[in-house]
Amino acid sequence: MSFRRLLFVLIALAVSGGTVLVGRVWMAPERVVEVAPAPQPASTAAQVLVAHGVLTAGQFVRPENLRWQSWPADGVSDAYAVEGKVRIEDYVGAVVRSAVSDGEPITEGRIVRPGDRGFMAAVLTPGYRAVTVPVTVSSGLAGFVFPGDRVDLLLTMALNADDASKQQRHASETILTDLRILAVDQRADDQSKEVVVAKTATLEVTPKQAETIAVATELGNLSLSLRSLARGDGTDTTPPFSHTWDTEATHLQGPPGSGPKQAGDPPAKVMLVRGSEAKQIEFARSGR
Repeated sequence: MSFRRLLFVLIALAVSGGTVLVGRVWMAPERVVEVAPAPQPASTAAQVLVAHGVLTAGQFVRPENLRWQSWPADGVSDAYAVEGKVRIEDYVGAVVRSAVSDGEPITEGRIVRPGDRGFMAAVLTPGYRAVTVPVTVSSGLAGFVFPGDRVDLLLTMALNADDASKQQRHASETILTDLRILAVDQRADDQSKEVVVAKTATLEVTPKQAETIAVATELGNLSLSLRSLARGDGTDTTPPFSHTWDTEATHLQGPPGSGPKQAGDPPAKVMLVRGSEAKQIEFARSGR
């Protein structure tokens, strides 16, 4: 075979092979290549303190009025209260300056906290005064009283009987009713998990009631009596002002000069004078 014929055969084979290859590619089904999306950076979120329900102006903030809510980190304002920097307990007892909607972040401009400048001015009803009274663990309801609660104020004192025996008597009287608690000095230690029960309570009173409390603190011991949150439902039939003598608290205590009570003794009579009114009270002598 001549060289020219051999070259022609090789060229023909190459052309035919290329044609077959091009035909296969042309006839092959189209393939869809999926390109994975570029990884997005993980979005970070902060826990922001928000209102749990609508908070109205002048309302005291309680633990159930607040909750933590996830918030985009790039949308957190410097005015927001962020978990890790503050605690819910830091805002308990605060007073709402202006209304806060449900789910709206808590900011310093919307509330005023105890200890902040202007706290009492924001809390007090016009024409009223703030008075602080000393309380003990028992007289202060063992720490179960919070700002915004309503209480009665009781005075317990010792009195000298007006007779030759000079027997000392004890009595308790409700001197003021339906007072609003403005603040208590109770604190919680976050490290030791101990609660320091309040030693004082600040009450909202009228100027006349402030004078009454000032005198009462010199006469005896003051105690708080917590009132129900339900108001004006007609279920509280207790007289607004009442008193109790030691003879009513125990059957072993007799009227002045009578000694211990004996069964069958006739009732003793005591004249109670309050202002211009006089009232005669009988004390039963019957034993238990």
